[in-house]
Amino acid sequence: MTDSGTALRERLDRNELLVCPGVHDPLTAGVADAVGFDAIYMTGYGTSLSKTGYPDAGFITMPEMIDNAATIQERIDVPLIADADNGYGNATNVIRTVREYINAGVGAIHIEDQTFPKRCGHTKGRQVIPREEAVGKIEAAADVRDDRAEDFVLIARTDARGTGDGSLDEAIGRANDFLEAGADVAFIEGPTDESELERIGREVSGPLVYNFVGDLGSSPYVDLSSLDEWGFDLVIFPIASTLSTIANVHADLSAFADDPVGAMRAIDDEFNAQSVGSLHEFAGFPEVVDWERQYLPDEEQDKYAGSLGDDPEAE
Repeated sequence: MTDSGTALRERLDRNELLVCPGVHDPLTAGVADAVGFDAIYMTGYGTSLSKTGYPDAGFITMPEMIDNAATIQERIDVPLIADADNGYGNATNVIRTVREYINAGVGAIHIEDQTFPKRCGHTKGRQVIPREEAVGKIEAAADVRDDRAEDFVLIARTDARGTGDGSLDEAIGRANDFLEAGADVAFIEGPTDESELERIGREVSGPLVYNFVGDLGSSPYVDLSSLDEWGFDLVIFPIASTLSTIANVHADLSAFADDPVGAMRAIDDEFNAQSVGSLHEFAGFPEVVDWERQYLPDEEQDKYAGSLGDDPEAE
């Protein structure tokens, strides 16, 4: 998976803030890719909620996360940055975790220093493992990267700021230790105001991620130009697709409960007003028809004659 990692590194080297919308499955990833971004982020919270129905509280497993990452990266043409939670164990578990994400073809992952079970970085009750143990996990991850895919981007996240006795000093110290241990990018979760963001930019000695969670968490709304000025290199909006999906489906189905036919017409009209084309076109049916022409016997085309339904060829 050098290709996706290489492409991501090229984008990070442009000396401009890289903005990544969050997606939670291949469907929402396909929409983001159709809109057009230089990289896309796979949310852990949204993955857990969409695949298991449970919140981001340690319920989802490594294979489920990697499977989602692999299918998303297959669906899009730009690098994927994927949440890898706390690596799903200690440093030896992290070795397999990083190998599997590399095999999945993604461009980057981030690993955090939370205990198990972990939880969303903007909820109360988080705890972190000792700094020495956390550094060892990042060292293990970096060694796998160097051995298996040098261009794979390793992002090291610390949740130390948000623990019961957490401090920004501890978070900054951990971030710098993680960079020294081999991480490519540092990620301090949960700074509480702009002054903390400015300090992070000054005192962390390496590339930086900002996690833009909006009203869900404790981190402030800030202008992207300010993040760029303070020294941040990457900003992720992890729950963009998840919140959008919940809000829009709730609104549409609430209308559907009152007037199913009228609501379905409104949903059709709203969809048809988008630039993604028809559902069949967006899903890739024209490509399926092309594959059939290229690889199946000519008589397979006879099935289209006189049959009913939308014509994928006409999309």
